Amino acid sequence: MSEQPHITLSRREQQIMDIVYQRGQATAAEVVEHLPDPPGYSAVRALLRVLEEKGHLRHAQEGPRYVYLPIVARDKVKHSALKRVLQTFFADSTEEAVAALLDISQEHLSNEELERMERLIRQARKEGR
Repeated sequence: MSEQPHITLSRREQQIMDIVYQRGQATAAEVVEHLPDPPGYSAVRALLRVLEEKGHLRHAQEGPRYVYLPIVARDKVKHSALKRVLQTFFADSTEEAVAALLDISQEHLSNEELERMERLIRQARKEGR
């Protein structure tokens, strides 16, 4: 499928996509096993079909079961989602978004993470971004 998948996902659909991305692929039974407070098996299968119809997943048959795989790489989806968040909540201001992230993450950031961010900023300056 070459079209860009619909980005809008329900909370449960997002949880399922997270499981598939973390595992690389997943069966309906594996999704049920890893979902918090999972619905029934048939409900999960229905949600997997919806995610296929939306263009997020495809399936391959392995014996009697379907194995679901993501269509779009997680990095591409992350990039698209982050652009939407930046537009929606920060009026396209990268500075405001980074300030908000630093504010909520300050006690969790290691020196190594802060140094990497400093290197990325220096690199962006050198490249004239």
